[in-house]
Amino acid sequence: MLARATAATPWGIEARPVQVEVDVHSGLPQVQIVGLPDASVRESRERVRSAIKNCGFDLPPKSVVINLAPADLRKQGNHLDLAIALTLLAAHGQLPQEVLAGRLLCGELGLDGAVRSVRGGLAISDLGHRLGVSEVLLPAPNAGEAAALGTVPVIPISSLAEAIRHLLGTDPLPAALAPPLAVITWSSPPDLAEVRGQESAKRALEVAAAGGHNLLFIGPPGSGKTMLARRLPGILPPLTLAESIAVTKIHSLVAEEPPAGLLRERPFRSPHTGTSTAGMIGGGPLPRPGEASLAHNGVLFLDELPEFRRDTLEALRQPLEEGVVSVVRARAHLLFPARFSLLAAMNPCPCGHLGDPRYDCRCPPPLVERYRGRVSGPLLDRIDLHVEVPAVTLRELRTTAGEPTALVAARVESARALQRERFGPATTTPINAAMGPGDLARHCTVEPSGRSLLDAAFEKLGLSARALDRILKVARTIADLGGGGPIRASHLAEAIQYRSLDRRVTL
Repeated sequence: MLARATAATPWGIEARPVQVEVDVHSGLPQVQIVGLPDASVRESRERVRSAIKNCGFDLPPKSVVINLAPADLRKQGNHLDLAIALTLLAAHGQLPQEVLAGRLLCGELGLDGAVRSVRGGLAISDLGHRLGVSEVLLPAPNAGEAAALGTVPVIPISSLAEAIRHLLGTDPLPAALAPPLAVITWSSPPDLAEVRGQESAKRALEVAAAGGHNLLFIGPPGSGKTMLARRLPGILPPLTLAESIAVTKIHSLVAEEPPAGLLRERPFRSPHTGTSTAGMIGGGPLPRPGEASLAHNGVLFLDELPEFRRDTLEALRQPLEEGVVSVVRARAHLLFPARFSLLAAMNPCPCGHLGDPRYDCRCPPPLVERYRGRVSGPLLDRIDLHVEVPAVTLRELRTTAGEPTALVAARVESARALQRERFGPATTTPINAAMGPGDLARHCTVEPSGRSLLDAAFEKLGLSARALDRILKVARTIADLGGGGPIRASHLAEAIQYRSLDRRVTL
């Protein structure tokens, strides 16, 4: 007897449909799983058999073939247990086959029949909507996350027996309710007013937040580089609905616990300097998102930038330019979104005191050159703002607090609102940093005096064409912070200043 059901397996940040087919016939008692399953899927035979038995069902000893279609798609993870168990019962005549039609079934089974959470609940719900199923059966811990889309009924399942009663209609379960849109993970972000002095660095932080630009802080130890960086999330606007869905899909694949709903805070990722290339951009035998993708629509903070491995830093070139990470394997080609703002910090030399009037730098010039050479020119060229963060004086430490985070965040939101209006609702990333050549031509018109200033900077500073485009994008953001309008010479002068620091310190 043959039975079928629809399940899903993760594929990048999305989910792919899997048809579970079970054929039961006479022969030597055995269970075969075909269709390119990985080890976790092959082991489901024992989990499913014990779960069915402990739920009060007795399957006769027969020859069973379980096919997972399409056969050329590698099936991975623990997502198929529930569908395999229910299809086995239907193939043995202990469950009507018609109750499986039009439903998407996913979940891991415990030996006692409990249904445990899986990764990627939001992607599974989105797949169910695209397939046009009547409902999606998911583990109860995944239901809140999956129901947040509100496009297809999501039934929270706690056990195999509960799923069977729901399918038979003897004890139907209500669909999960969509949780509140905002999911808060911290209650009180650090305030920008706590940073004494460093007015130019605070201004650069505001510009970077307003336009989604990349930013590099260069300064001695203890000057406040990390302190400034930790206050960036507080001045960023909350995620839009489309951004929130994309971020939640990614984090759902790697989180130990499923999200309770859509994430609304912009990610802030700060990986360790020992992070591998796969850990940074994603990959592995079964490709998973890396730190670059986990920072999508948020911030990737790299403290002590030169201490990261050279190949790890060079791998960031593609996402910094294109906003995606392409992972190619023999059987797969996956694209992970990675449109983030890079925030980096570094010392001017190995000891950190080059140019610091309070201390003598004892690093010989060859050592300083090797240290700076760990960060390549092409990577620096992709960073829009290079800002010097000098040591704070005692007088600055005793000054009154500066502008609070809320005041700066309001200006950033006003600038972002101008950008959303400028680029329109169809744009997935309506920020100045993501502008292409066509957008630059339309939205970055420069006054004649500003054009002369830009030409002079290009020649004297030896800028690349990429650097020139990024200066225009930063100038556009500075103009937006001032209320919009055309790009003036003063806006360009500030933007050029942020690009000239690397020439002054010979990075």
